[in-house]
Amino acid sequence: MNLIEKIRQQAREDCQRIVLPEGNEERTIMAADTIIREKLCYIYLIANPVELDKKVKQYGLKNIEKATVINPKDHPKKQEYTELLFELRKEKGMTMEQAAKLVEDPLYLGTLMIKAGDADAEVAGAANATSDVLRPAFQIVKTLPGISIVSGAFIMILQDKSFGEDGVLVFADGAVHPDPDEKQLAEIAVATGVTTRSILGFEPRIAMISFSTKGSASHPMVDKVANATKLARAMDPTLLIGGEMQADAALVEAIAASKAPDSPIQGNANVLIFPDLNVGNTAYKLVQRLAKAEAIGPVLQGMAAPINDLSRGCSVSDIVNLVAITSNQAAGLKKSGQDCDSQILTDRD
Repeated sequence: MNLIEKIRQQAREDCQRIVLPEGNEERTIMAADTIIREKLCYIYLIANPVELDKKVKQYGLKNIEKATVINPKDHPKKQEYTELLFELRKEKGMTMEQAAKLVEDPLYLGTLMIKAGDADAEVAGAANATSDVLRPAFQIVKTLPGISIVSGAFIMILQDKSFGEDGVLVFADGAVHPDPDEKQLAEIAVATGVTTRSILGFEPRIAMISFSTKGSASHPMVDKVANATKLARAMDPTLLIGGEMQADAALVEAIAASKAPDSPIQGNANVLIFPDLNVGNTAYKLVQRLAKAEAIGPVLQGMAAPINDLSRGCSVSDIVNLVAITSNQAAGLKKSGQDCDSQILTDRD
C-alpha cells in the first residue's frame, strides 16, 4: 500500500465531515462524487442546487445525491450563522447587515459551519485565490491555542527509502511565512509534529535545520534556531526535537555521531524544520527535482480546524487526495484534544 492509499484508508476508518464551498465548480463536483463512492468522508457541498443538478446530470454522476447540499442563499441555519458571524466580528466593526451579506459567501459559510460544529474541515481554492480562502478562516476559525501563525508543510516521498520514515520526510515551512522569529519557528515545529502524527501516523523525529550544528558557527541566525528548539521542546515535551543542526547531521547517522553525539536526532530525522521560507521553499523544490521526489502539499497547519487551499490548476485527483489528507488532519486534532470545538481560540484578524 503506497502512502496515498494509506492516507485514503485512514480517512475511511475515521470519517470526518468535510465542507466543499465551491460546490458548483466542475472538478469539485467530480471529486465529491469520487469521495462519496470511495467512502472517504462525509461531504457538504455549498452550491446552487439547480446549477448542481444540471451538472450532475451532464456528467452522469451517480453518487453525488449522498452529499448534503447547502444553498448559501437559503438554508435553515442562515440566521444562526449570521448571528454567529456578527458576534465574532462586531468588535471589528461588523454590522448585522454586513454579516447577513457575508454569510451568503460560500467561503464564509463554510468556515461558519466549522465554527458552529456542523462540519470538521474545509477544502477550497479550485476557483478562488488563496487570500480569499484564508481570510474567513483567520477571522472565524482562527489558530490553535499557543499558535500565532499558519504554516505550510510538504510531504516529500523519496525514491531512496533509507531517509526519513521509509523514504517519507516532512518539510516546513515551505509555503507561507517568510521570516519567522524564534517563537514562531518553534510553533511551526510543534504544528508540523501534529501534522505528521495526524496525516502520516508515525512519530515525528524533528530536526531544526541551520548552517550550524550545536554551536559550530556563531551568528544571530543560528541563535534563532537554537532558541526555537528550546521553545518547541517546552511547548510540547512529547516531541523528539534536535537542533540546531545541519541537514547532513539530521539525515546521516555517521555524521550525526560525529557532529552531534548528544542530540536526540541521530541522522534519523523524518521532519525538517527550516529557518525561513527562502530555505524551506528552495529545499523542497531541489529535492523534488534533483531526487525526483513526489511533493504533496502544502498542507496548511496551525488552524484550529483544518482548512486547506487547492491550486486553481488542480486536478480531480488532487482534490480527492487533499480531502483525504484534510480528513486525517481533522481526526488527528480531535484525538489530541485540539479541535475547533474543544479549545479557546486565539484572536487573530
